[in-house]
Amino acid sequence: MDTGKELLFFFSALGAFNGIILGIYFFFFTKKKYLTNYFLGALLFALSIRIAKSVFVYFHPGLPRLYLQFGLTACFFIGPCLFYFIKSAADEVNIMPKTWKWALLFWALVILSVGIVFPYEDYPKLWGIYLIRIIYFQWFVHIVLSGYTIRKVLKKIFSTKLKTTPAETWFGMLFLGNFLLFLFYFLSLMRLPAVTYISGAVVFSFILYLIISILLYRKKTDDLFLLNGQKSSGKKIEESEAVILFEKLENIMGEKELYKNPNLSLQELSQELSISSHQLSQFLNNNIGKNFTSFINEFRINEACKIILSNDKLTLESIGYDVGFNSKSTFFAAFKKHTGTTPLNYQLQALSG
Repeated sequence: MDTGKELLFFFSALGAFNGIILGIYFFFFTKKKYLTNYFLGALLFALSIRIAKSVFVYFHPGLPRLYLQFGLTACFFIGPCLFYFIKSAADEVNIMPKTWKWALLFWALVILSVGIVFPYEDYPKLWGIYLIRIIYFQWFVHIVLSGYTIRKVLKKIFSTKLKTTPAETWFGMLFLGNFLLFLFYFLSLMRLPAVTYISGAVVFSFILYLIISILLYRKKTDDLFLLNGQKSSGKKIEESEAVILFEKLENIMGEKELYKNPNLSLQELSQELSISSHQLSQFLNNNIGKNFTSFINEFRINEACKIILSNDKLTLESIGYDVGFNSKSTFFAAFKKHTGTTPLNYQLQALSG
């Protein structure tokens, strides 16, 4: 291996290693634990494994095919992690919905089952021709869904008249970086002469060092994970408009019982009100003084209290699910936060009274 290739190997391999370290940082060491942190950490893990496989196989083509299977398996999770990373930030999702859990479990079972039944070592044609195309197609679909989710942000990034917030720039950069990475791998798969297999690893390393430089440059990084956070930090909505909006919001929540939907998002609720998610977030944070999750949970807890007082035959867990919580632990934690006591103590007090 000549000096040029040695430098290329070192630069690319170091990028993959740093990606794993950065993934650990987002998982365990960020001050505020947003759901977006965890998905970004998972995304970096998947990308790093994929890149590491590319680097070692490119420079050492004689490695066992198990490494190829391992890299493609990781690649299968890049798209979903990217989409949920962006979706959780855009809709201010702090607790993973059941649908997301089932989707991730489904993808994991599919790729692991295929890997066990049809290992790359015994079925190289299946993996090298068919499965790799399915994996890349799945990745591409999630890129499209991610781009659609932040389409307004991307429009602002490419506009010379509109100004973006640091969070919008951050998410746009990560999305476009992922798209570029996919593009290089796809062009390599199509065997275009101008694109080599190692190009994706080089692009990833460049993007990674850009991320690290941003994190080191900024004294405060928590705001980068709140896509709507910067928008809602301005002045309050005018009092007259706020009163009308509050009444409309109360009526919709009471009549349609939207809070019973465990996957209710900021964007869905704003559509019901015929306003933007930015306006709703601004109203909740600045006028009411609550974030989206706390606001919705108040309706759920109030409804749970009514059920506990009127029906002593239902289990507390079933009541939690009925009012919109997606797990027992989340219900119990939110109940104590809003009432100062546990659901069981509240029920016992109601029975004794």
